[in-house]
Amino acid sequence: MSNMDTKIQELIDISRSPKAQLKKYKEQGKKVIGVLPYYAPEELVHAAGMVPMGIWGTNTKTITRAKEYCATFYCTIAQLALEMLLDGTMDDLDGIITPSICDTLRPMTQNFRVAMGEKMPVIFLAHPQNRFEEFGIKFTMDQYHDVKKQLEKIASKAITPEELEHSIKVYNACRAELRRFVKLANDHCDVITPVKRSGIIKAHWFMLKEEYTEMLGALNDGLEALPVCDWKGTKVVTSGIICDNPKLLEAFEKNNIAIAADDVAHESRWFKTDAPETNDPVRDLAIQYTNRDHDVLLYDPKSAENRRGEFVANLVKESGAQGLVLFMQQFCDPEEMEYPYLKKALDAADIPHIKLGIDQQMRDFGQVETSLQALADVLSMRV
Repeated sequence: MSNMDTKIQELIDISRSPKAQLKKYKEQGKKVIGVLPYYAPEELVHAAGMVPMGIWGTNTKTITRAKEYCATFYCTIAQLALEMLLDGTMDDLDGIITPSICDTLRPMTQNFRVAMGEKMPVIFLAHPQNRFEEFGIKFTMDQYHDVKKQLEKIASKAITPEELEHSIKVYNACRAELRRFVKLANDHCDVITPVKRSGIIKAHWFMLKEEYTEMLGALNDGLEALPVCDWKGTKVVTSGIICDNPKLLEAFEKNNIAIAADDVAHESRWFKTDAPETNDPVRDLAIQYTNRDHDVLLYDPKSAENRRGEFVANLVKESGAQGLVLFMQQFCDPEEMEYPYLKKALDAADIPHIKLGIDQQMRDFGQVETSLQALADVLSMRV
């Protein structure tokens, strides 16, 4: 196995073993805070000397205990996140942050609070949808200050402005390396298959960002030294909340489909926007949230212009892809409501696409494979 293959496999192994990562950090004497979707300011956790660990559900469990707390129409990401907290998988966490940015997570924050009881602290975070005006920025800052106080209590230490400024720099460096990786993965899709691409990106949710940035930077350097591949298959952009199931992504590889870029909340949407670096770090984090754009989960005062649909269509063209695969999370109202407008933009740009309904309890991907095979046939005529 080459040095590059070793680096890739190490990151993939981490992406598939969050419980082992949690145990490792606890054995090092670190406190670990679980962070649920979406857009929680992980920098605050990092600045407190603790480890943020993303919780985006799981592809390996079935919902049992969480049914006692959740409505059946809650998405599996939220339900399986709670399942892991109830079944002991994440017992070593020292607390969790529960953002409330969508219609499922908003009531789920209270489900988490009730279900966890005295098991661990639950930190509630409410982001404003109207985030552009100064009052929206002020509201975000107030929320972040409240999160900061609760994290300081768990960490038994104050978070200084200097520590938070440093953490913002660490996270901006990580985001830059991830953006670099996405571009290199497109140039080297013979090496970075869809399964590997997903695992490499996913690993960052379970690692201290300094460690991850160093590992990813070394991998990126290795990729950069390779000649750009002459890809004979087709390429797509992926879109949706999450698409990290290896079995599902293997269907791409079986049909010789590479991922040129993504518009996925679990992936590029998280790292495409940096925080400013000034002497007011809490405001910097609030401005970062304000600057996030083209996201189905965020309010867009110009939504009638279909800016997001055009953004996704342009992403397909600019990345050199021939089509788009939309992973539609079951029971995700924002995605379902947006789809007609997204389809309109894709059709206007003459971009073929397919919509795949998924959830994290799926085990049979026969229909997915059939759909991807049909798409591959269509796209092959455009190469």
